[in-house]
Amino acid sequence: MPARNTGGRVASMQGSCLCGAVRFELTAPFDGVVHCHCASCKKLSGGGGTTSGLIPTGEIQILDGEELLRTFQPADGKAKTFCVSCGSNLFGAGYPESEASAVRLTTLDSGLDQQPRAHMFVRSVAPWETLPEDGLPRFGERPT
Repeated sequence: MPARNTGGRVASMQGSCLCGAVRFELTAPFDGVVHCHCASCKKLSGGGGTTSGLIPTGEIQILDGEELLRTFQPADGKAKTFCVSCGSNLFGAGYPESEASAVRLTTLDSGLDQQPRAHMFVRSVAPWETLPEDGLPRFGERPT
């Protein structure tokens, strides 16, 4: 069930890794959703980047598999957290140490009504990559 305002309370969303060993719940809606095309996101996704929702880190509750989470800190950029069993990239933006973290939308087990609001790090778009004509703002770096 997507996180949404239901008359003063928020219904939670749940997500998991590919192998299902790590399961989590989000207890607040995303502050925003963006497409990231930075070099780190391309390498960790194996594609054109990631689409993530930003949420206060304290609103991410690990339900199962916390012992399987590993965090990698690239030389440039923010920490990425993944499942050591299947390699699924679950969280970014410095999780678990940052005040707010990015949750990869591909890990959500249910739909999301919220749409991305921008493309960021488009300066890193690969020659083989085609950005959609979706009308979203495009930023060379992280918007402020």
